[in-house]
Formats: sequence, structure tokens, C-alpha cells
Amino acid sequence: MHIVNLEKPPPDLPSWVRADVADACDLPAAIRSSTYDLVFSNAVIEHVGGHQRRQIFADTVNSLADRHWVQTPYRYFPVEPHFLFPGFQFLPLTARTEILRRWPLIHTPTSDREAARRIVMDVELLSVTEMRHYFPGSRIRFERLAGLVKSVIAYKRA
Repeated sequence: MHIVNLEKPPPDLPSWVRADVADACDLPAAIRSSTYDLVFSNAVIEHVGGHQRRQIFADTVNSLADRHWVQTPYRYFPVEPHFLFPGFQFLPLTARTEILRRWPLIHTPTSDREAARRIVMDVELLSVTEMRHYFPGSRIRFERLAGLVKSVIAYKRA
């Protein structure tokens, strides 16, 4: 198993896990030149930063393995999962920033306006159409909660 993350891994990883600190949109040559059985990504693509970087991320996923499972929260689910606030993703940036500064359920609380704005702007939820665009050779599945689509999954079998 090989994990790639922007943050340093915990020191107690099992010996069979390889962990590298890297940007999934700009992988080092040693990782890019490797081949994998499966690429698994859970709630990453909405954080990579805009359409161009999402496309690079998707191209990277497709280049590393013949199989993948890429899951992302669905833009139109009524509760935004990163902030646990109903309709948060539909509000103007200023409103989201101010809510973040005061909302008690956020995992990265801050009262600083600029920091809150950066946190809010770091999340760009995707639609089904966007996932189909980024992963045209993949099948699309839906994770549902109470009958509503909660997340979108692009998966590909060899």
C-alpha cells in the first residue's frame, strides 16, 4: 500500500505501508513511474484547487492504474459535509466566511476572517456532470443517505 498526502504521515504506520508527502497533482517522478493495481481517493478532488488542477488530478489517477475508486461529496446534498451546515455551499463567500468564524461544528475553527475565507475557498464540491467529465471512462455510483445522493463515486475496473 502506498499513501500520498500533503501532510506528514503518523509515525506508527505499519511496515507494509509506504507513505510519501507529495502533491497528487504534481507527483515526483519516482511515484509517476510506478504502476499500481488500484488508485483510491476519498474526498480529495474537491480540495485540489480549481478545474485545471482537478483535471490534472483525474489524469494522474488514470495514468497510475487501470482501476480506480474516486469518491467526493456531492455538491447538491443539502448538508455540506466539510462544515456540517445545511446549504452552506450555496451561500455567498462572505456569508460562508462569517458562518465559519462562528459555527461550532467545524473541525478547523478560526475567528480570523482571512483564514476562514481561505478555508472556505479550499472546498469546491463537484456535480455528477463534472465527475463524468473528469473520469469519462469510469462508471458513476452514488452513495445515498435517506434517499438523497450524498457522494459521487467514479470507479473503473480493468
